[in-house]
Amino acid sequence: QVQLVESGGGSVQAGGSLRLSCAVSGLSFSTYGMAWFRQAPGRERERVANIVGGATYYADAVKGRFTISQDSAKNTLYLQMNSLKVEDTGMYSCAARAYEFSDYRYWGQGTQVTVSS
Repeated sequence: QVQLVESGGGSVQAGGSLRLSCAVSGLSFSTYGMAWFRQAPGRERERVANIVGGATYYADAVKGRFTISQDSAKNTLYLQMNSLKVEDTGMYSCAARAYEFSDYRYWGQGTQVTVSS
């Protein structure tokens, strides 16, 4: 059974930092691509970053400020978020997709990030 459980969200002032974690069970990073998505109220969900076999992708809005990483020994996915902006506010979720599929099949419940000015 695959489970993804996020943690690390919270409230922070603009310019601050947070590190999100996603504890993963039931799958291996060697056969699954991982990603962080976020959704703000009234907006569509967007992919923030993803990692596949060590290769990373970032949305333009977070490039240079966010870093996605994974620790296979701990079965944990991370998102280090620096220089946070008010527009980074939203519900952040981790997701997993098997290499042979293009869609993310497994999702966590999400963790809220609120950035105030």
